[in-house]
Amino acid sequence: MSDKVALITGGARGIGRAVALDLAGRGWSIALCYRTSATEAAEVIAGVRQKGARGAAMRCDVSDPKTAAELVRWTERELGSVDALINCAGPYRRVSLLEESVESWHSMFDNNLHPAFYLSQAVIPGMRERKWGRIVCFSMANSEQLLAQPQLTGHYIAKVGLVILMRSLARLAAPHGITANCIAPGFIDSGSAPKEELDRMVKMIPAGYVGSIEDAVSAVRFLLSDEARYINGANIPLSGAWGI
Repeated sequence: MSDKVALITGGARGIGRAVALDLAGRGWSIALCYRTSATEAAEVIAGVRQKGARGAAMRCDVSDPKTAAELVRWTERELGSVDALINCAGPYRRVSLLEESVESWHSMFDNNLHPAFYLSQAVIPGMRERKWGRIVCFSMANSEQLLAQPQLTGHYIAKVGLVILMRSLARLAAPHGITANCIAPGFIDSGSAPKEELDRMVKMIPAGYVGSIEDAVSAVRFLLSDEARYINGANIPLSGAWGI
């Protein structure tokens, strides 16, 4: 699995950062994008190069389709054809649906769902030519239950949309050696949620503990491997049995 190129959105922090460093240690070249986390992105790329791998970071907003396409072209120029697209960016905010603003509503889709569509369309032609490719997105552990989410409505709908998007891509791309899957995390200690909130949720997690970033990294690593070549269109729970 070495000598391949991974493009990671949200790769400057949290799970994306950990995935970038893990893959770099396994010989992957790493491209990542960021909007505001310039310092963190530079640190990740420095870490990638310390592991003997190639790395590059681009500041851009992939909620814009033209910018997303340019990110893929830039990656190809800098590092080579994209073998794996890993969509880790996924901002959210808690607000009652009745108090949600139109701008914030749109931002949940513009930043969680639409970039995965834009970037997938841009990378699949090259993957199809090489008869190999991996696309991974992050949904939510309870995304297939279609539950009411009055405080996270837009974010939740976008995550459900990712599952449908990946399954649709899987049907179309599978004949070309490409897989498209979701990982559905529950409570993961990735730095995005307050520790107090995670501590409160432990009693609701059947496994009895909050997941670690390494749990997420391991799931990504597996889906990128040839051992996972027959897993396509899946939405894999990563939650210690919470939300299923």
